[in-house]
Amino acid sequence: QEQLTESGGGSVEAGGSLRLSCVVAGYISNRYCMGWFRQAPGEERRQGVAAIGSNGFTYADFVKGRFTISKDSAKNTLYLDMNNLKPEDTAKYYCAKDLCSAVAGAELQGARYGYWGQGTQVSVSS
Repeated sequence: QEQLTESGGGSVEAGGSLRLSCVVAGYISNRYCMGWFRQAPGEERRQGVAAIGSNGFTYADFVKGRFTISKDSAKNTLYLDMNNLKPEDTAKYYCAKDLCSAVAGAELQGARYGYWGQGTQVSVSS
């Protein structure tokens, strides 16, 4: 059973920064790709934020230049550094993983991922 555990969420003012972490139980094989998604209040769909795929990094347009995704394989941890946060970034943030072969070409589509964490809440006030 894959287990992903997010942490690092919190409440910040606009312009602030947060670092989210996602610890993966076991070893992060290079066969697996990972991403961050978010679900805003009242929204049914989880929105792709950033992902590490077979061909590199992918970012949603609304976070380019502000968010950075990274991975520390030695610590089995995926990170999302979020800078210049805006009120519209308020959401519950989830990490997800699946075989790179399953998500190739659609790294920001949540439906491609089969393993999810429980999420961590980020709230940004104006």
